[in-house]
Amino acid sequence: MNGQVIENIRVSLNSIRSHFLRTILTVLIIAFGIMALVGILTAIDSIKFYLNENFTRMGANTLTIKNRTLRMHQGGGVRSENYRNIDFDEAVEFTKSFDFPASTSLYAYATRTATLKYGTEKTNPNIPVLGTDDNYLSTSGNKLTEGRNFSPSELSLGANVAIIGSRVADDLFGKSLGVTGKEISLAGKQFTVIGVLESKGTGMGFSNDRLCIIPIQNLRETFPQSNLNFSINIMPEKPALLDDAIGEATGLFRVIRKLKLSEENNFEVAKSDNLARMLFENLKYLRMAATIIGLITLVGAAIGLMNIMLVSVTERTREIGIRKAIGAKRKTIRWQFLMESITIAQIGGILGIILGILIGNVLSLIIGSSFVVPWIWIIGGLLLCFAVALLSGIIPANKAARLDPIESLRYE
Repeated sequence: MNGQVIENIRVSLNSIRSHFLRTILTVLIIAFGIMALVGILTAIDSIKFYLNENFTRMGANTLTIKNRTLRMHQGGGVRSENYRNIDFDEAVEFTKSFDFPASTSLYAYATRTATLKYGTEKTNPNIPVLGTDDNYLSTSGNKLTEGRNFSPSELSLGANVAIIGSRVADDLFGKSLGVTGKEISLAGKQFTVIGVLESKGTGMGFSNDRLCIIPIQNLRETFPQSNLNFSINIMPEKPALLDDAIGEATGLFRVIRKLKLSEENNFEVAKSDNLARMLFENLKYLRMAATIIGLITLVGAAIGLMNIMLVSVTERTREIGIRKAIGAKRKTIRWQFLMESITIAQIGGILGIILGILIGNVLSLIIGSSFVVPWIWIIGGLLLCFAVALLSGIIPANKAARLDPIESLRYE
């Protein structure tokens, strides 16, 4: 049996060599179909890996209580209606009353357009200024490359100290180390730099590299005119407690906001991965489109492959007659042509998979993600090519197997 399979493969390769140009064109059609399918799906997997990595670094397994924004349709248009801000007293009451195995922190943005100065150097006027407590770094997934966190006395007194992002440090102090202890100017005050955040890049528009963090009390004193809107981070001790924490936090904050049972929440409790899930949900449509494009191309390839096999049967009529005359059975002839069809399809499939992986990972290189080898799509692509080969080859193979040996020998 193995000898017969090897013989069929040898005959297939000889036939491919004798009709090289025609075979190459069919192989390329199949390869482009598989390349489109595997390439786009590989790119999608790269995007998913990149999103997971970036959102995890932003603070995995974290909940955020924040002000809710309602988008209302009115008069054919859409407008946003903001609910009442979460004020400082409500945020503090929650962090003191939340009796759950979790870390909590409160924070608020005073401005997103500040300018920091050090001597003659200054940043662009696009620096967000954030007021936080000492738990913010851990609940937001941030780390320090230099310096330390706020001390309890600095938080309670509202000291003029700041933790800055890596890009801010580069803009003001260059690439030199020893940034801590230097004085920077913000909103007419001098702040001592006590820490520098680890760089996270600028993926998906989220970056702490351009950020200035100051104690929450200092923020309230430095920006008293701001209508501060506080948010609360909650990080359960175990990821499995995430859903329980949502229920506990929602119930407690409804009490703090003095909501009646009949009233809906005027705040939002969001998981840190909500945006990633929304993006993943939209990626499924891109995956669907890629699959349809690949399948349409493969249908064209199947038609081309069937045409080649039918022409091959006609051209090799005398050869088939000779094989039958010396004892070849119908099954043997059928398998010879099926094997030829499968060989052509698999060559095209392997070429398409290699090109698809390379093209799909170009996006990984651009966005800084890891190299992705989509084993599921590799196996799926090979199986798809096998199915295309069977569907394209069965009719020509049956036609060849049914040829009359006498008539075949007389064929010119």
